[in-house]
Amino acid sequence: MILSLKEEIILRKNEIKTPIQSVYFGGGTPSILYEEELASLLDAVHKHYAVDEKTEVTLEANPENINKNSVLAWKGLGINRLSIGLQSFKNDDLKWMNRGHNNTQNSACVKTVYDAGFNNVSVDLIYGLPGLRNSEWEGFLKKVVRLGVEHISAYCLTIEDKTKLKHDVENKTIKPLSERKQIEQFEFLCSFLKQSGYEHYEVSNFALNKNYSKHNRSYWDRKEYIGVGPSAHSYSGKGRRWNVSNNHTYMARGTKTKHWYNQEDLSTDSVWNELFLTGLRTKWGVLKKDIASLGGFTSNEQEEIKRMIDKGDLIDSAKTYVLSEKGLLFADAISEHFFRVS
Repeated sequence: MILSLKEEIILRKNEIKTPIQSVYFGGGTPSILYEEELASLLDAVHKHYAVDEKTEVTLEANPENINKNSVLAWKGLGINRLSIGLQSFKNDDLKWMNRGHNNTQNSACVKTVYDAGFNNVSVDLIYGLPGLRNSEWEGFLKKVVRLGVEHISAYCLTIEDKTKLKHDVENKTIKPLSERKQIEQFEFLCSFLKQSGYEHYEVSNFALNKNYSKHNRSYWDRKEYIGVGPSAHSYSGKGRRWNVSNNHTYMARGTKTKHWYNQEDLSTDSVWNELFLTGLRTKWGVLKKDIASLGGFTSNEQEEIKRMIDKGDLIDSAKTYVLSEKGLLFADAISEHFFRVS
């Protein structure tokens, strides 16, 4: 697989000529890769793309893969940001989520990372877990804030089809948390992290001292990016491309065939939809000049904008439309009000 990933990196070297702002190892458990494998991939990136000391190089890591030797190796390779999947500080939750670590490892691994000299650390948490009390969620957040991490991503649990969790919910062996409790936990998340000095810059993301994720911002700002590997998605500004999900098909591809990926050109309506879907999730909102460049609002859309402003979900600033704190609760649903279908 590493050889196939490296081949794709080299094959697509002419797709982006501008300096690379972010290199991101994610989409699974990249922290299980050997040092030599990461080095090989990074070597290909450095040789064929414009990468410098300002480039953010992130590795997603699980607590059980973090130790003194691993973090020193990652740092030596030029990885300068870690995104750690803590998820929960409750062992029962970690167990049913099939996580490979426990509560004690959460705090210990973050300390190990800082002891190795990292100064840009993000952690992932999940709220809305079955049986999660508000007091427990408050305790999780207090622990994370005490750790002093620069960035926090917090996501509400979603119950996906064809998963064990979905099966357990349908068979009533697990009782999902009520929507009211999920909202309470989101509201506490926002208020507590704000009081603790974190900036709520995207629905699920919070940054200390403007340590925004360059990787995430590139997506929300609709900048070009290349996704490498099975199921990876790419964006060119005019179209999207996605690789096949089957590992064998991906690795067996020839460099001159297109059977290992699909692509589509984005219609004007698709660009419009993405403008609202990504923009309204962030503190920067949707620029009015971008709306105008795509033809502006219809009369019905103008009425919808006014209704949302009057309702308190949307804020009309000089140059942008931005969701209020109340509106952030329903960001995706509000965005859909402006979707256009070709």
